[in-house]
Amino acid sequence: MIASLRGTASHVGLDRIVVDVHGVGLLVHTPPAVAAGCRHGSEVELATSMVVREDSMTLYGFSAVGERDTFELAQTVTGVGPRVAMALLSVLSPEELATAVAADDITTLTKVPGIGRKGAERIALELRGKLPEVPGAAATAAPAASGGWQDPVTEALVGLGYSAKQSADAVDKVSREGGESSPADVSTALKAALQVLAR
Repeated sequence: MIASLRGTASHVGLDRIVVDVHGVGLLVHTPPAVAAGCRHGSEVELATSMVVREDSMTLYGFSAVGERDTFELAQTVTGVGPRVAMALLSVLSPEELATAVAADDITTLTKVPGIGRKGAERIALELRGKLPEVPGAAATAAPAASGGWQDPVTEALVGLGYSAKQSADAVDKVSREGGESSPADVSTALKAALQVLAR
């Protein structure tokens, strides 16, 4: 298993990074906020989890060990695979997830694309008491240039299953509601847009 890797970002996408490790390019799927914090040509260090299937080997990367551990723990829940676990960590930090589970906050859990009420109840039930407190585990995204968060957030929403129109409308609403206090980074803006879509 590949538990971590460090190398140069040779390609940065919306939710994936190609990390060049001594001449080998490794495709790593990440939460949008982690990818947004990387720059082409910069050195990156990720805590990783490899998911092996009969026909594939997929590498997932996170900015902190706590995020990776939460990703792996989420997959122990019945019906939760890597895609839903990644969606969880794209919307909630490990601390926010732990808080929602401890409080049996189904409303917060159903804000995650792909998770309905029954799925949220199952997550709350099966993860209760299993999620550790992980100080500082939330992804730290690099601040975006002024007005530079709209495109990445729109793409992230489309990637999470919303239509292009729904995504653009939500981003526009976040931008208008925020005014001068618009979100400073992609992660914060993504959460705000998801809250708009959940209304």
